[in-house]
Amino acid sequence: MTAANTQAVMLAAGGTGGHMFPARATADALRARGITVILSTDARGARYTDGFPADEIITLPAAQLPLRKPWAWPGAMMRIRAGIKAAHKAIKHYDVGCVAGFGGYPTVPGLLAAKTANIATIIHDQNAVPGRVNRLFAGRVDAVFSGFPVAGTSAFARRATVVGNPVRAAIANLADYQPPEPDGPLNLLILGGSQGARILGAQLPQALCALPAPLRDRLRVVQQARAEQADMVTQTYAKARISAEVAPFFSDIPDRLATAHLVISRAGASSVSELAASGRPSLLIPFAAAMDDHQTGNAQTLVRAGAAVMLSEAEATPEHIVQTLQPLLQTPDRLLAMAQAARHQAQPDAAKRLADEIESRLKLRV
Repeated sequence: MTAANTQAVMLAAGGTGGHMFPARATADALRARGITVILSTDARGARYTDGFPADEIITLPAAQLPLRKPWAWPGAMMRIRAGIKAAHKAIKHYDVGCVAGFGGYPTVPGLLAAKTANIATIIHDQNAVPGRVNRLFAGRVDAVFSGFPVAGTSAFARRATVVGNPVRAAIANLADYQPPEPDGPLNLLILGGSQGARILGAQLPQALCALPAPLRDRLRVVQQARAEQADMVTQTYAKARISAEVAPFFSDIPDRLATAHLVISRAGASSVSELAASGRPSLLIPFAAAMDDHQTGNAQTLVRAGAAVMLSEAEATPEHIVQTLQPLLQTPDRLLAMAQAARHQAQPDAAKRLADEIESRLKLRV
C-alpha cells in the first residue's frame, strides 16, 4: 500500500545495534513509500545513526531504573520526564501519527509521549525472549510484533504477531549456498561483536589449530576479534599455518557471507535472522550474559529447524568445539541441508510487513 500525504512516523530505538538495525531496515521501507521518518534515540543509540535513513534524528534524555540502586531513581526519573517532554514536543512539531518502539529503555519517552498524545503505538521485539521494556508496554500499545515466536502466557506472547526481523537487502538477496568441494577450501566466518567476541577469540583459534591436518590445511578463516585479542589470534593461526584474516570489524559482511561454508557466531537476533535470510549453516555459541538468556532462545529457532548446531559457553571448550566442527566440515551434504533449512526459516518480507502495519495506523490527511 502507498499512502500520500500521511503524517510522520517516529521510530524509537536505541541502546544497542540489535535494536537499531531492524529500525533502520523499517525506516528504509517507510521512506521508499514517501513517509517522513523521525528517529528517536538516546546518547548510546546515537552511536549507530551514521547513515540512518531518517528525515530527522533526535536524541532524547532517557534512563533505566536500576533496581539495586534505589538512591539513583530520582535522577533517572528526572531524565525520563525530560525525555517524555522532548518527545511530546517532537511529536507535535513533526505531526507524528504513529510511534513504533524497537525495544530498550530509550524507547520509553517516545511511547509514553505517544500515549499522552493519543496517537497510535506499536512495538517490535527482535528476540525470542522479549526485553523488559517491551514486556512492560505489551498490554498498553495498539499492536505487538516479534522477530521470533515467543513462548509463554505473558501479554507479549498472547498479543505478538511474528513478522520476523528486517535484514539488509544485500544479505536477503545473496545467492544460494554452495557447499565446499571435496579437498577444496573450507571458508569459515567467525563473528562475535564487542563483548561477545572475547570467548570466540580465546577458544576458537585453539580449536581450529587442533583439527586433523587434512582439515586444518583447507581452512580459510575470517574472524572478528576484539582489538586487544587480534594480534594473539593472528599469531595463533600463523603458527599453525592456517590462512586467516582477523579484524575487530568487517564492513562487508554480505560479501563474507556469500563465500562462507560455515558461520560460527553469537546468537543475537540480527545475526540469527541474517543467517536465515542468507541461508548459511552455523555453529552458534549464545552470549551467556545476554539479558534473560535471550540469545539461547534465538539460537534454538535455527537448531530446531536443523539449520544450526549450538554450544553453550560452558560447552565451548577447544576439545568440544573440535568434536562438533570435525563431522560438520567433513560432511558437505549436511552443510547443504543446514543451509536449506536456514533459508526456510527466513522472513524476507519483515520490513515490508512492519511498514504496512505502521502505515495502516497513520491518519490520512483530507
